[in-house]
Amino acid sequence: MAKPSSEGDSSTASRTGSRSTMRESSLKGCGFSSFTGFRAEKEDVLRLAMPLYLRLAMLDCIKKKDVDAGDQHFQTSGSEDDPCCENPVVVFINPKSGGRNGSVLQDRLQHMISQEQVFDLHNVKPDEFVRYGLGCLEKWAEKDNCAKETRKNIRVVVAGGDGTVGWVLGCLGVLHEKDQFPVPPVAIIPLGTGNDLARSFGWGGSFPFARRSAIKRALQRATNGRICHLDSWHVVVQMPGGEVVDPPHSLKTTEVCDVDQNLKIEGRVPDKVNCYEGVFYNYFSIGMDAQVAYGFHHLRNEKPYLAQGPISNKIIYSGYSCSQGWFLTPCMSDPSLRGLNNILSIHIKRKNSSKWELIEIPRSVRAIVALNLHSYGSGRNPWGNLKPDYLKKRGFVEAHVDDGILEIFGLKQGWHASFVMVELISAKHIAQASSIRLELSGGDWRDAFLQMDGEPWKQPMSKEYSTIVEIKKVPFPSVMVNGE
Repeated sequence: MAKPSSEGDSSTASRTGSRSTMRESSLKGCGFSSFTGFRAEKEDVLRLAMPLYLRLAMLDCIKKKDVDAGDQHFQTSGSEDDPCCENPVVVFINPKSGGRNGSVLQDRLQHMISQEQVFDLHNVKPDEFVRYGLGCLEKWAEKDNCAKETRKNIRVVVAGGDGTVGWVLGCLGVLHEKDQFPVPPVAIIPLGTGNDLARSFGWGGSFPFARRSAIKRALQRATNGRICHLDSWHVVVQMPGGEVVDPPHSLKTTEVCDVDQNLKIEGRVPDKVNCYEGVFYNYFSIGMDAQVAYGFHHLRNEKPYLAQGPISNKIIYSGYSCSQGWFLTPCMSDPSLRGLNNILSIHIKRKNSSKWELIEIPRSVRAIVALNLHSYGSGRNPWGNLKPDYLKKRGFVEAHVDDGILEIFGLKQGWHASFVMVELISAKHIAQASSIRLELSGGDWRDAFLQMDGEPWKQPMSKEYSTIVEIKKVPFPSVMVNGE
């Protein structure tokens, strides 16, 4: 990059001084002078805000979807005179999460950090940031030291629920596949209803977004927290024609159904199939719990004024639990059809084994959950803290978020689930597995309900052909920031 000539030294100094003054004013105005480690002095730099030229370059690249769109900011800004940012962060906010308080938080964060580093997910998608924003930094890393240091140290903060966090983690996972390191670690500001991912990594189950001090503490923890890992799980859905109704963000169409050919499908498979794939981080479930979540999800989208906070969300959720037959099953021609064993078979691979094993589904089970975290249903631990003797007797091991194993358990009906949720009893332990194959056959069922990390959908069922769901571990972990 060409240096300014001697004739331009004075203008460059003036420009640099102007930027410094702007930074100092921003720092004092945001109240960071009392924030530990932040000093509003001339020689210090706001540690979260990137230099203006760098912010504008990344934003132009994202908006124009072109890694070359920000070149003019590097060539004309006198960027070499700008101090690098110590703790660069970008924030993604989902304004629809939880009580829909994201817009208030967005205004506060943009004032505290900078407008260009806080993104509304409706306007800037995380995959666009990864491809074009980080791509801009990587392009200029060899020529611009600040771009190099920012790419190396940048962290991502996600303000939203579990589904939003999973969406961002999935987009960042592409960097693993392309060997573009380091992968930015993710911190969480919990705005969702359950916030189980946030709970599992020390960020809590809710956030006092109206308190300025809470926002400052969250940013401090996001930049200083230790790095840890989280298992990610790849899901493939193979179905006989038709479309998934309202698929979640984390489930996308794919032309190749990457299911294990070594395990024979018990039912029939048509010549033409539709395939979807995605990734989950907390849990995958099928049955009544997903049906209740599906009803709640659609009500919240259709009547957002009813979902104004975590408490009202949970009241509505409880109402759906009662109305959907979770507690009181409506009369049916054959009550035995309530159980999932009528439409579902499960094969698993145990850890360090390449052999598929058929496992029995208890007749009473009406929901089956494959759980990765210790937190489910707003902070509950349905798997339980099992004693060593019981673990040994069942052939289980102690559960961890990065052990390459999913815990599979069942819920019988609403009353059983209620006792599990208040942790009076544990769920129905079924198995631990490193891979799972679910095969659904329609029979008298027209639809099945499934969900991934709180994002439910209604799966069309066929009487003639099987629907296959296969789950296996992603070969690389997700990178998280521990908020404790």
